[in-house]
Amino acid sequence: MARKITIEPVTRVEGHGKVTIHMDDNNNIVQSRLHIVEFRGFERFVQGRPYWEAPVLVQRLCGICPVSHHLAAAKAMDVIVGAGTGDGLTPTGEKMRRLMHYGQIFQSHVLHFFHLVSPDLLFGIDASPEIRNIIGVSIEHRDLAIQGVMMRKFGQEIIRATAGKKIHGTGAIPGGINKNLSIEERDFFLKGDDPFNADHMITWSLSAVEFIKDYLKKNRELVDNFAAFPSNHLSIVRKDGAMDLYHGVLRAVDHNGKKILHDVDYQDYLDYIGEEVKSWTYMKFPFIKKLGKEDGWYRVGPLARLNACDFIPTPLAQKEFEEFRAYTGGKPNNMSLHTHRARLIEVLHAAEMMKELLNDPDLQGDNLVVKGTKTREGIGLLEAPRGTLFHHYRINDDDLIEMANLIVSTTNNNTPMNRAVESVAKQYMTGQTEITEPMMNAVEVAIRAYDPCISCATHALGKMPLEIELYDSENNLLDKKQK
Repeated sequence: MARKITIEPVTRVEGHGKVTIHMDDNNNIVQSRLHIVEFRGFERFVQGRPYWEAPVLVQRLCGICPVSHHLAAAKAMDVIVGAGTGDGLTPTGEKMRRLMHYGQIFQSHVLHFFHLVSPDLLFGIDASPEIRNIIGVSIEHRDLAIQGVMMRKFGQEIIRATAGKKIHGTGAIPGGINKNLSIEERDFFLKGDDPFNADHMITWSLSAVEFIKDYLKKNRELVDNFAAFPSNHLSIVRKDGAMDLYHGVLRAVDHNGKKILHDVDYQDYLDYIGEEVKSWTYMKFPFIKKLGKEDGWYRVGPLARLNACDFIPTPLAQKEFEEFRAYTGGKPNNMSLHTHRARLIEVLHAAEMMKELLNDPDLQGDNLVVKGTKTREGIGLLEAPRGTLFHHYRINDDDLIEMANLIVSTTNNNTPMNRAVESVAKQYMTGQTEITEPMMNAVEVAIRAYDPCISCATHALGKMPLEIELYDSENNLLDKKQK
């Protein structure tokens, strides 16, 4: 008798989703799906609003990564007001935005690793859920918990200083920025007492990288085989191939490292990226057009960025990048749990970048905005914490938005997350006749590796609980577990 398992809701991620797993008469996995079951529709909400409101409006998509939406929309509006595609701003405007962005990368990655991922690493996937949470980390690993809180606070303060507020700020405007960084604000970050200064953030970032390297070494058999599958990888890179999380050209490589997209202008993204709709989820399935829907799917995010770029332009992160690439002999790393190592290398890179930018006198400049010849359409891309983020807008003669298309990071990772669920389900549930809590958490661990922000991707609302349902071959519900 075939069976179907449903996991709903998925926990320790942002948003709401459900997993269904179908089994055949011999309890072998025949199908698994990550369903996104709620809808908001921000692409319609912004229509009819003045274009200059977009950078403030769209960040209401999410309280976790509002800065990413704020800056992607601002970059699209830069094109509309004739200020260029990312490198046409004043030095003060561009560097203030970059500082804001690296503050966002830093705080978001730290939140994910210390609060959402570390319980699984410290206590084990099959540990009791009563201890496998951030409260358990605070009790059993107090110093680590404090480090996570203080690192995230530093990133949030960087956002406050550049955007005006920690959440839903207004710093980026079409063509530039609305404030510079005062000497007092700069010195707050550079000269603060330990641990609250840029140097200490670099030290703590290095320790976090060493922590994950030690974990991966001790648990190599688990991490190298858990949700490991070949895929394409997409990100923006600087024109010289360096990692650049704020601006660049689109590059994609296959699982062997062969280039699929050869550093193309992202203003032409519609020539290269398509989206497929499926009836069982509100989240779309992007793909590289020339490879087709079946083979053109790709990963985005920290793992994809380290697989796609040629080098990282900060010395400490570059050293870790070289070790990371050496692990797979220079070829792309296709092992999902290694995303955590990639994410912490990016934390280190962000810490180095924040210190570099804070020491740049351009941040005290007073030439903040550029304007040129207005156009009707603009596209803004950047690397959000979770991966490549697309914002595309068109305005009418009254300066009102008439079209908006958003492809967010979690949408780009839709197929990889489904593949990860299928891989783990086969590993942990084949031959089983009932659902256990460790089985449920193993599926969640696979999804959490991608740090999904489902509110952004599906425009879902509420918590991210997880439900698993088990169905037989006649689609009869046999078992159901919910968190």
